[in-house]
Amino acid sequence: MRVATLYLLISVAGLLTFGMVMLYSAVLHASGQNFIFKQICWVTLGVGLGFVVSRLDYRWLQRWCWPLLGFATLLLILVLHPDIGKKLNGARRWFAFGGVSFQPSELAKIALIVFVAWYGERYRRYMPTFWRGLCVPGMVLAGVLGLIFVEPDRGTTVLMGAVTVGMLLVAGVRWVMILPPLLGAGSLLVVSLILDPVRSLRLKAWFNPEAMKDGVGYQSYKSLLALGSGGLDGMGLGNGLQKYGYLPLHQTDFIFSVIGEELGLLGTMGVVLIFVTLILSGMFIALRAKDTFGFLLATGITFLIGLQAFINIGVVTNTLPNKGLALPFISYGGSSLVIMLIAVGLLVSVARYGKTDPLKEPVNVEPEPVPV
Repeated sequence: MRVATLYLLISVAGLLTFGMVMLYSAVLHASGQNFIFKQICWVTLGVGLGFVVSRLDYRWLQRWCWPLLGFATLLLILVLHPDIGKKLNGARRWFAFGGVSFQPSELAKIALIVFVAWYGERYRRYMPTFWRGLCVPGMVLAGVLGLIFVEPDRGTTVLMGAVTVGMLLVAGVRWVMILPPLLGAGSLLVVSLILDPVRSLRLKAWFNPEAMKDGVGYQSYKSLLALGSGGLDGMGLGNGLQKYGYLPLHQTDFIFSVIGEELGLLGTMGVVLIFVTLILSGMFIALRAKDTFGFLLATGITFLIGLQAFINIGVVTNTLPNKGLALPFISYGGSSLVIMLIAVGLLVSVARYGKTDPLKEPVNVEPEPVPV
């Protein structure tokens, strides 16, 4: 368990350090010091909160499951109010306080994972049943995900839908029961994308970004151009060109393109390998958890980090349509980075209070009788 925790922390520290370097390279030409200062503040806050969480027994979350979920749901409702939530690019997803913004959907990620872990622990004997195993938690999840969906935030909805479905399956829900509602939700998502003019154009640009490079496919086309320009070993750190006003959101959602352009295929594959190491460490911690709640909690957090990284890289390489998700621990941002570091703290807590390595457990040996 200690080895897995060490690999986990080394992977996160490596991604944070590498992210700071790439962010400095990406924004140095445009108010770089301001971006770096804010990112250092977010990293410091996230690491501090993650450390505090790691020192606490993760099981305290079981008592605070419903208050946490209720608070996250309340924030998701408030952010939709036109006088409270900040609207940007057609979506109302943020609370703005001066120069600081916060996405309540980021808090909802942790709340949903904690809820499914709590439910799977409390009703584990009923998880194979249709009503208690699928319908009851499904209604709660649908309500929270519905609020995220109408912001609109399709990316986070798909991400958390996949994470929670994966957790339910691991908790014991049968594939046969979960497949029909999953197909229904997928069909509704497709219909909503087709009826939404902006999202339908993004789908067309996904299929053929070069044909729509002067419109909605501009970002994807420039991302692919940056990755292609990097080749095997890249143009050199700081020598990328697409960050000079050509590639939008190059410091946030598309920072992986900057990595590919400046460090090439070797740099991008290095990032992927670090994420693989992090995911394997998280799964090992989950398997060694002492109870069902810890197992599901660690599994959900590992799913969250792994799937968000997968979706981000898929979008940047045009393998997936544009969804607007940050690359964990690397992209510039506040609420996403802090929540991810708190999630890592929870993983460390599960590892600290998990099972002892059987090879190191003391063996109770009965004393031999002393001859009289």
